[in-house]
Amino acid sequence: MNIESKRIIKVLVALSGLLISVIIYLSYFEIFRADHIVGNNYNKRQWINEEYVLRGMIVDRNGKILAKSEKVQNGQVRQYPFGNLYSHTVGYSDKAYGKSGLESSYNEKLLNMHGNNPFKEMKEKITGPRENGNNLILTVDHDLQRYAEQRLKGKKGAIILMNPKNGEIYTMVSKPDFDPSSLTKNWKDITEDQDSPLLNRATMGLYTPGSVFKVITATAALEHEDIKKKYACEGAVNIDGYILRDYKEKAHGEVGLEEAMVSSCNVAFSQIGLEVGEATLKNTAEKYMFNKIIPFDLLTKTSSFPQSGRMSRPELGASAIGQGKILTTPLNMVMTASAIANDGLMMKPILVKEVISPEGKTISINNSKILSRTSSASTAKEIKNMMIKVVQQGTGKNASIKNVTVAGKTGTAENESAKEHAWFIGFAPAEDPKLAIAVVLENIGSTGGTSAAPIARDILITALKKLK
Repeated sequence: MNIESKRIIKVLVALSGLLISVIIYLSYFEIFRADHIVGNNYNKRQWINEEYVLRGMIVDRNGKILAKSEKVQNGQVRQYPFGNLYSHTVGYSDKAYGKSGLESSYNEKLLNMHGNNPFKEMKEKITGPRENGNNLILTVDHDLQRYAEQRLKGKKGAIILMNPKNGEIYTMVSKPDFDPSSLTKNWKDITEDQDSPLLNRATMGLYTPGSVFKVITATAALEHEDIKKKYACEGAVNIDGYILRDYKEKAHGEVGLEEAMVSSCNVAFSQIGLEVGEATLKNTAEKYMFNKIIPFDLLTKTSSFPQSGRMSRPELGASAIGQGKILTTPLNMVMTASAIANDGLMMKPILVKEVISPEGKTISINNSKILSRTSSASTAKEIKNMMIKVVQQGTGKNASIKNVTVAGKTGTAENESAKEHAWFIGFAPAEDPKLAIAVVLENIGSTGGTSAAPIARDILITALKKLK
């Protein structure tokens, strides 16, 4: 073989290598990245579709219009009839600032797009595009959403109300919020606001859970053999030099698990955490979806339980009472309450119930689905009874409702700021739970029992009347 032939072969090999690289590169994007690129807010192709497809409506469970589009001379205008009320759930769709909320996660459905399906796209090029997008029917109840928003007004935090048996979200409110109808006018103020009004605290806010985490620690205790029956509480405990205190250093005396839950005894629960151990407490938390992605219609942050495997005794004691490095979202905590209400079965949360075609045909339905078995039914029943006593006799008295049995747990969580977060999680009626709720008030500086529990009570009363 002469030198010229060898050079030709080398060039052909090099070109073949380049061709194979391009094929691999394009295949990777087609298989693994296509959906992400199609759905990206910066993909201008989305806006090309919006030039000839009237974006679908978003309505609540009773047909109340929460977002709709109207044709104008130069295209269409997206309208949000209730301003700030659905700024984090419905979100916004804006050419200049992109998309958020359901407007982002369900963009293809609302535009009747076909993603990366080349056959359907080719058919559209021949027959012409659909003129109307699909509509979304949410599980949200507008009246309850409006009431919850009023109860949270003037505060920072989140409220979520859901059905513990099927996972449907009735209310999801995050404060502070913004008006999606006036993004162009107020964008600079919104993005520079230190209170982060664009953040959906219900799904993306990560908070120290404080004592509401004791529900999970109690689960670990009840499903762990050979733990103590009684714990001595003198108001504080020394764990290898770290002093862990009860609220106002109140001494509860000798308490069992139930008494510890009712009085929210930090000393007892820290000792329980040390007994069950890091591995058991972590595994139990993960059954409640800590360290796991919660599948949902909106973007979510993942609740975290330390995964070092080498937690010190003080760290473990603090973790058992929901302090230390534990962080969680309000969504995860309402699901925790729901799991106890639902005999230890945690349901997948649902915000979009159905996708409907412009002609009224059902395209897809989000059916109820079990996400996790958090505990045995008997363990869930024991914790339910403890949570009932929390409301009847303990720190959650402000959540009690006349002629309705409420189960709940309060929490007052220390954090990096000077003021504590206040929590309440619970459900009602406890005998046959129809509603589960989580309320978190950010940097409120008061206990969950005095600030979050009354809000939860009022929303439960209103919801029980409305949904009856």
